[in-house]
Amino acid sequence: MSKYLASRLLQTIPTVFLITVVVFLMLHLSPGDPVLVFIGDKQSTPEQREKIREDMGLNRPLHIQYLTYMGNALRGDLGRSLQTNVPVMAQIVNRLPWTIELSFAALFIASVIGISVGIIAALYHNTIIDTLAMAFALVGISMPVYWSSLLLILFFAVRLRVLPAIGQGGVERLILPATALALVSAGSLARMVRSSMLEVLNQDFVLTARSKGITERIVVIRHVLRNALIPVVTILGLILGYTLSGAVITETIFARLGIGQKYVEAVVQKDFTVVQGMTLFIAMMYVLVNIAVDVVYAFIDPRIRYD
Repeated sequence: MSKYLASRLLQTIPTVFLITVVVFLMLHLSPGDPVLVFIGDKQSTPEQREKIREDMGLNRPLHIQYLTYMGNALRGDLGRSLQTNVPVMAQIVNRLPWTIELSFAALFIASVIGISVGIIAALYHNTIIDTLAMAFALVGISMPVYWSSLLLILFFAVRLRVLPAIGQGGVERLILPATALALVSAGSLARMVRSSMLEVLNQDFVLTARSKGITERIVVIRHVLRNALIPVVTILGLILGYTLSGAVITETIFARLGIGQKYVEAVVQKDFTVVQGMTLFIAMMYVLVNIAVDVVYAFIDPRIRYD
């Protein structure tokens, strides 16, 4: 298992390197001058701007800047906000719990809905129930997060007035944003579970179990579902990574104080260092989640390690 984990970590090195290069170049390829953003509305002379540029290290060769940036990043230093001079990592740490709360709530809702719909569709294959289940999955996949968010707010917050539309602080304020973020993933998960279930239902060991007189309920739970959900582990990891990145839109619409809301705020204010640091953090979280999924998948199916 240790060799497999080491192999997966080595395979991620090119990905991580490419991510760091792209994120680093964001500051240099983005329109606008970071020095002017740092100065704000204050009047400044060219000499003053050049002095600030020198203090920020922006007048150094590009490769030196990259090495300095990576050295600081490895120590957990992602720079300071150009607007508030607050460390970027401190802003991430302060807002991360809210984003994690939203992401795991969305993952839970997507898992419950997606797996349930997928199982029902597979058990009632080629019936009206199967058609309706797959139609629901298609709608969920096709609907953008911002549109489903607005529909949920309109229906549950404005029309029925049973759930609050914005803010945070309780389960009732988590339901709408988590559901909006989960619908796309639930549709994809339902299709995956249905496909996997149908494939397992036709396996010889399932036919053998039925021929022994085992009830259909036990066959489905112990034999079919247990084997059909193995590939689902992979997509659950992708869903978690998607919810972490998709929180950018959801947190903005529902006014939640997470990383996504701060990210959009930094983009509007042209706070380049915050955008750069949060982009790198989110990308690295996505990579780590995928590594964790691969390790869990290898535990579930040992054939992965040997291959």
